[in-house]
Amino acid sequence: MTTSAALHALPDLDLDAIRDTARANADALLRTPVAPLHGATVERLIGRADVVMKLELFQRTGTFKARGALNSVRRLTPAQKALGITAVSAGNHAVAAAFAAREAGVNAKIVIQASANPARAALARSYGAELLVAPDGATGFAMAEALVRDEQRSFIHPFEGEAVSLGTATLGLEFAEQAPALDVVLVAVGGGGLASGVATAIRKMLPSCRVIGVEPEGADVMRRSFEAGSPQRMDKLSTIADSLAPPMTLPMAYGLCRRHMERIVTVSDDEICRAMAVMFRDAKLAVEPAGATALAALLGPLREELRGARTGLIVCGANIDADTFAQQLARGERLLAA
Repeated sequence: MTTSAALHALPDLDLDAIRDTARANADALLRTPVAPLHGATVERLIGRADVVMKLELFQRTGTFKARGALNSVRRLTPAQKALGITAVSAGNHAVAAAFAAREAGVNAKIVIQASANPARAALARSYGAELLVAPDGATGFAMAEALVRDEQRSFIHPFEGEAVSLGTATLGLEFAEQAPALDVVLVAVGGGGLASGVATAIRKMLPSCRVIGVEPEGADVMRRSFEAGSPQRMDKLSTIADSLAPPMTLPMAYGLCRRHMERIVTVSDDEICRAMAVMFRDAKLAVEPAGATALAALLGPLREELRGARTGLIVCGANIDADTFAQQLARGERLLAA
């Protein structure tokens, strides 16, 4: 259990700084819409629930990651921008970093893992980035470190740092303004870049609103960090939600999540696929696994606890190729029919 004194010592973000960040980046980012989730399948599973979706899948680049990456790149000095950026990614952060570099007029040389979804790699290239392919994450980080050392490029982190969390906090700020009567917000958690900003903004804007993080069972490093009381690392990860599967948590994102999130719940890959099918049926949205993870928690481990609550879901992204989506959708449909 984390004591109140320990929580007080964790990092925090200022609401004025979040508002300033939103204004500074408004020219290049979208204020994504919200919409209710309703339909026959949702009603069958959880009754006539009051559920509002924050449709961040409509953001530039197709995911929330554009917010943190753009804010990080724009904070670089002119000298740093002249030398270019690098990043390491399983896909979505590569797209976001490439987009941010193009918006800022900065050269991008990005390391992408060989396992990255082909649609994400193609999208990153379309923004003008040069991609270097690494066989695995550890090698990828080593390649990026070499680019920082040898070419003096600035490293744009996928989930750690004040610039990242301030960027994602603008999403929470928007959601609080668009849906101020929420009782609880569910947000997917990987390394904590999204959750740290969203939770901070929601709790500062709507103090009575709870924020619960949702992780894949096979990549629950933030849950383990909460239990241990400090950032942790996992050696083995297994989930279809690859964008929620970093091998570690780090101090800034962990600290903000621990300060502002009530707790973490986990969902299985089957539950994620089922939620993808529900979202496709009732919301007409084709999302990647991470984009359905919050809904998976509402349909699964939080179903009874949140019955009757006004619930907000962050639909965080939709960068997935048609073949992979079709396979995961079919898996979800089989589970709904069972």
